[in-house]
Amino acid sequence: MELDIKAILDCLPHRYPMLLIDRVLDVKPGESIVAIKNVSINEPFFPGHFPHYPVMPGVLIMEALAQAAAIVSFMGAGAKPEDESVYYFAGIDGARFRRPVVPGDQLRLEVTIDRISRGIGKYTGRALVDGQVAAEAQLMCAMRKLEG
Repeated sequence: MELDIKAILDCLPHRYPMLLIDRVLDVKPGESIVAIKNVSINEPFFPGHFPHYPVMPGVLIMEALAQAAAIVSFMGAGAKPEDESVYYFAGIDGARFRRPVVPGDQLRLEVTIDRISRGIGKYTGRALVDGQVAAEAQLMCAMRKLEG
């Protein structure tokens, strides 16, 4: 199943400049997701990272993978983010960055759910550009109720 930007905004609480998913090409709720992030020179981080050779920060590639993980997790649970809960990025293991991601690239974000238990999910994620792995990691995210 594909998701357009309106459906993505329903699945994630993130907004500009932190929304890092532009389209979902395929999602199997509770199993896996393939999403797209179009990398533009207009991204707010490029003027400072690096002015002479703009490169997307690796932490933002990991954040894009975590956002894809949140979408597939919310859909698998039949839930949407609420004002009372948030899906936190809780851990990264084995992160590897294989190639720089630059303006004009299209990141293909592939995330598979390894396990979800008691609101904590473990995932395997890869970010590809033109079929080449740009980054990969094991991710952990946790759904938590906000106190306030």
